[in-house]
Amino acid sequence: MTRHYLDVDDLTPDELESVLDRGAEYKELLNAGESHRDLQERTLGMLFQKPSTRTRVSFETGMTQLGGHAVFLGENDIQLGRGEPLKDTSRALSRYVDVLMARVFKHANAEVLAEYSDVPVINGLTDDAHPCQTLADLLTIRETKDGFDDVSATWVGDGNNVAQSFAIGCALADVDLTVATPPGYGIDDDVVERARELGGDPTVTHDPVAAVEDADIIYTDVWISMGQEDERDVRMNDFEGFQVRADLLDHAAPDASVMHCLPAHRGEEITDDVIESDRSVVWQQAENRMHAQKGLLAWLLEN
Repeated sequence: MTRHYLDVDDLTPDELESVLDRGAEYKELLNAGESHRDLQERTLGMLFQKPSTRTRVSFETGMTQLGGHAVFLGENDIQLGRGEPLKDTSRALSRYVDVLMARVFKHANAEVLAEYSDVPVINGLTDDAHPCQTLADLLTIRETKDGFDDVSATWVGDGNNVAQSFAIGCALADVDLTVATPPGYGIDDDVVERARELGGDPTVTHDPVAAVEDADIIYTDVWISMGQEDERDVRMNDFEGFQVRADLLDHAAPDASVMHCLPAHRGEEITDDVIESDRSVVWQQAENRMHAQKGLLAWLLEN
């Protein structure tokens, strides 16, 4: 059976650990200047409906470092943009490539691609989930906190796709999570239930100050995502008080780390001085997109 990665809980806790271990190993090899061309002559198809910086470059560079090849497939560069059904695109591409990464709007579209593909499909982002980001997040937490034992994380801001995958990932890694959002912007109830079924117990609140109390990780993302620009005025009002700023961090653990999946709207969800501070692990987190995804690619193609 072909294994796909559409959300974090497509992996078991042990499988997640294996993927993170592999990513960490590749990071060490790269930093040591040692070759690790484990996917020679393998091809990654990269299907994009939504633009990207980190997703495209991290996957393409990572596949090259593994000895393989990546092909960029913009929606309007292929027949999908001219009306070809997703299932036909998926069936055709899976005859050419060894693995397909798709960054699309509707999560159902990623599910269709996986249903009709004979090769692994990786969710590079949908409106509901961003599981590749969570791999990088967990790898970063593991590096900065020497593992996951007794680590507490707080999400502050919009309960968006990144937050939802992070909630699932924290449950799998046994990281204690609190989610602080304005009313009406929380993570989906079914995501909370999935996290609980995995052994997690995320705390949901509307009080960011209480949420970050003694937290080891403070994580935020933009309040206005792609496609929500017409909601800007309403959202800016609703999210007042949820900015990650220095005085909010005063309530966190003394050695708390600040995370952001990028791109950041500095001065909105996070202040410039915080993202540039010694507490910020944002650039380590961004780099780890590549290493974690390399671990995922190798794991999927070997299994």
